[in-house]
Amino acid sequence: MQTTLTSWAPQVLSITRCVAGLIFMAHGTQKLLGFPATERMPEAFSMLWTAGVIELVCGALLVIGLLTRPAAFLASGLMASAYWIAHAPRDVFPANNGGDAAILYCFLFLYLVFAGPGPWSIDAARKR
Repeated sequence: MQTTLTSWAPQVLSITRCVAGLIFMAHGTQKLLGFPATERMPEAFSMLWTAGVIELVCGALLVIGLLTRPAAFLASGLMASAYWIAHAPRDVFPANNGGDAAILYCFLFLYLVFAGPGPWSIDAARKR
């Protein structure tokens, strides 16, 4: 059983990268395009708007697995900044300050910097 699970690890890495990229990209589309519907639309070139651009672009790159390591590095840094700027000042505990998703994104993207995109990606296809 363990051998079977281990043999699928690279493909599951690709799936995880895609899903994380899609959800991250949705945060960007919400900030920039108002989809999914939201009452908060940031002012152009504000810090929140810039975060939306990074979420949209890096999310899309992660979904297709193009420039995965640089996109994941930038996304990880954005999420670390988001945590310390927007969440940590509210409360010391992530469960209380709403920053648990930012922490998880930060470390998932940091993992992708080191693990790479997996076999189902444009990056992997370009290496072949």
